[in-house]
Amino acid sequence: MLAMYSGQIGSFSSRDLLLFFIMWEFELIPVYLLLSMWGGKKRLYSATKFILYTAGGSVFLLIGVLGLGLYGSNEPTLNFETLANQSYPVALEIIFYIGFLIAFAVKSPIIPLHTWLPDTHGEAHYSTCMLLAGILLKMGAYGLVRINMELLPHAHSIFSPWLIIVGTMQIIYVASTSLGQRNLKKRIAYSSVSHMGFIIIGIGSITDTGLNGAILQIISHGFIGAALFFLAGTSYDRMRLVYLDEMGGMAISIPKIFTMFSILSMASLALPGMSGFVAELIVFFGIITSQKYFLMPKILITFVMAIGMILTPIYSLSMSRQMFYGYKLFNAPSSYFFDSGPRELFVSISIFLPVIGIGIYPDFILSLSGEKVETILYNYFYR
Repeated sequence: MLAMYSGQIGSFSSRDLLLFFIMWEFELIPVYLLLSMWGGKKRLYSATKFILYTAGGSVFLLIGVLGLGLYGSNEPTLNFETLANQSYPVALEIIFYIGFLIAFAVKSPIIPLHTWLPDTHGEAHYSTCMLLAGILLKMGAYGLVRINMELLPHAHSIFSPWLIIVGTMQIIYVASTSLGQRNLKKRIAYSSVSHMGFIIIGIGSITDTGLNGAILQIISHGFIGAALFFLAGTSYDRMRLVYLDEMGGMAISIPKIFTMFSILSMASLALPGMSGFVAELIVFFGIITSQKYFLMPKILITFVMAIGMILTPIYSLSMSRQMFYGYKLFNAPSSYFFDSGPRELFVSISIFLPVIGIGIYPDFILSLSGEKVETILYNYFYR
């Protein structure tokens, strides 16, 4: 777990492209071991699928890293700050951009390269799921901002309309698919993919509002996704069931877990006062105020995004209903159930407090990201 966490944090903190790639690859090994040794019944299948997808994407990342480092100056460099001031021929920039986009699309994940994620989450231990949803998926979005947006601005301005279209499709398609999932962890995993659609749209809007919204959504979903997987795991510890149609009537037996799960389900569907609402609202404003797109496409995209936001409560609330309401569909001694202990309550509340904090005072995060966002967007107008 610590090795996995170290690789993930190393990717965010590296200021050198080669170190970024090494850390990107390093975290694959502990994730594979966590999946293959401590996963569910199909753990070897999901671990193999995970490593094939992510290692395949890493090939494109390595080619892009070497291409950026070797081209553009007499002395090869892989420093982020130096590369941010270099320019490339548009055709070459597009080739680099596609390579990086494939690598980050697998990790984010962006459809159609998302199919490894539900299988991985469905079989992983819930502590692994927390780090996967909370940090691993954010590495792809971070790469899109830090490399595709900052280092390759001309190619990004060409591809941004397509990113917005894909992000909009992703919100609708994955929210619809999530409804058909019987496995609790797979349903939460699909909701993660759906929320990543807002991040992609924010990145594609090329506005400071949209990009700030995307960063806020990255942080917000990191907390909400991790908390939902934690509560799904604590519920599994009690009833040993993963399929929603086998559950029911748990609200009376475990009221504390039921309360926390309900609150965080509301946070996931972007209830006002929670971080998800602020992040998605800012992304909405970002796409509406974008000068790059005409009025009708902006209205159409906003309308489709709104439909996606309507679908989110449907699968989120039906998940809570199937788990906690209705009749008890299984036979277990009443003494088998014990509610959330102090340790689990502490973890749940620790993750939940930032969700409320960001929802009430989002400027805390936006004040940290604002300056960097302006620096990135400077390239689109003055470089």
